[in-house]
Amino acid sequence: MTTAWQFRVPTTGSVTLPPDARYMEALTSQGYGFEAAIADLVDNSIDAGAHDVVIHFLRDEDNLVSLLVIDDGCGMDAPTLDIAMTVGARRDYTPRSLGMFGTGLKSASLSHADAVTVASRTKNTRPVGRRWAMKNALNGFQCDIVDNDYAQTLIDRYNGCPIGWHGTVVRWDDVKDFPQIGDTSQTDRYLTRTISRLGLHLGLQFHRFLADDRFNITIAVEDVASGTQYMNFGVEPLNPFGYPVTGNSEYPRAFTADLPGTDPITLNAHIWTPRSNLEQYRSIGSVLEKQGFYFYRNNRLVQAGGWNNYRQPEQHLSLARVAIDIPDGSSDIFRLTVKKDGVETSPAFIRALDAAHDNTGRSFSTYIEAAQATYRDARKRSTASRKPVLPPGSGIDPAVKISISQELQFVAGEDPIAIRWSPLEQEIFFEIDRDSRIVHLNKKYRSSILGGRNGSLNDAPLVKALMYLLLHKTFEGEYSGARTKDNLKMWQTVLTAAAEAEIDKP
Repeated sequence: MTTAWQFRVPTTGSVTLPPDARYMEALTSQGYGFEAAIADLVDNSIDAGAHDVVIHFLRDEDNLVSLLVIDDGCGMDAPTLDIAMTVGARRDYTPRSLGMFGTGLKSASLSHADAVTVASRTKNTRPVGRRWAMKNALNGFQCDIVDNDYAQTLIDRYNGCPIGWHGTVVRWDDVKDFPQIGDTSQTDRYLTRTISRLGLHLGLQFHRFLADDRFNITIAVEDVASGTQYMNFGVEPLNPFGYPVTGNSEYPRAFTADLPGTDPITLNAHIWTPRSNLEQYRSIGSVLEKQGFYFYRNNRLVQAGGWNNYRQPEQHLSLARVAIDIPDGSSDIFRLTVKKDGVETSPAFIRALDAAHDNTGRSFSTYIEAAQATYRDARKRSTASRKPVLPPGSGIDPAVKISISQELQFVAGEDPIAIRWSPLEQEIFFEIDRDSRIVHLNKKYRSSILGGRNGSLNDAPLVKALMYLLLHKTFEGEYSGARTKDNLKMWQTVLTAAAEAEIDKP
């Protein structure tokens, strides 16, 4: 016999259950990407009213030793800094703040460093500092009080660049991503690769702020032993809607979607210029990732691409991008991830899209159709003058195949060209099997080209894409002419020399 359902759960009191010390370990194991973690610190700088933010890599000759984020914001006194360094504490965020959850500084920092130090001063107070070390955080949440004289020294180090009367320094030590072996070439490669990715990420996430000359982000590298500045450059805004000419003369167009419990939202629907080589188009993921919704919260880009269950991504929508500013008070419909790298939407948003319309009554679905048609028409025009070619086959990354298919028409009913690693008897880079339509790459060079990474069927996508573009014509026709044979010899000589150089490279 079942009892009547109780809609209220009866309680008899309450008990305080403080978090276990391992809560900090869980907090810092959320998969924060390096660029996303730095972006969270830049959020704090913007909320503090900063005009200049400097991201400073410090190296001691061959070794990277620390990373700092410095700003000229309003700074913090001791009580405010204690709140900022308290796990789970939330300060009083304004409706226009970029911060939300009260975990970004600690979680982002300790996801990538074993210790984070914050020194700060306001216009009316002396510098103060606090330091979280993971070993102390896991032992009862013990946050160190930084010596005031050192806090003063750290602030003074960046006096005028960018700190004026007030500002904040966030210092990461024992950064987990830094190369562990002191080697000049390895450190240089790491910095070049990391700074390039970081600059693109921040340029995209904060492009609306960076478009204002009053706000700047600078990335710098300094050798602490000599004081030499290796790099010092400003992050440029990367506007995902910064095309010079629209792909469709009827767009951009604004659609209005009515949402329950909050103000209507505007869907600014754009169609990119076909076959664009601009960085703000190419750098945002694959063909399937860069299309869809671009959500902004208080002018920060918090999601770049994706259809949020509205529809599946497809090649024909690669030119479609929709800018949406999330309104205040809409948390039941738009929920940001803690890392602010995506937006979860409710079913109410999907229903609103189905009913969205512009000021002429045109539905949002007509935009989808227009984006698809623009892509198809552009592909027809671009491929009409090119001779159809044999398609790429196994061994070539699927994303590369999609890109090739956008640029070239394929001969119908023909077997594709495969590319694979094989043991070759001669000291050559490649060998062609015309009958089987296979390009054999010399397995001897595989490890060097992959940089020691594990191989897979579709590995080395750049090398294989170049080999396909270089060699696909040699599989066409009954025989190779004298000019083609001469080119093959030249390519073989140069590529083999380059592959040998990869092996000899330290």
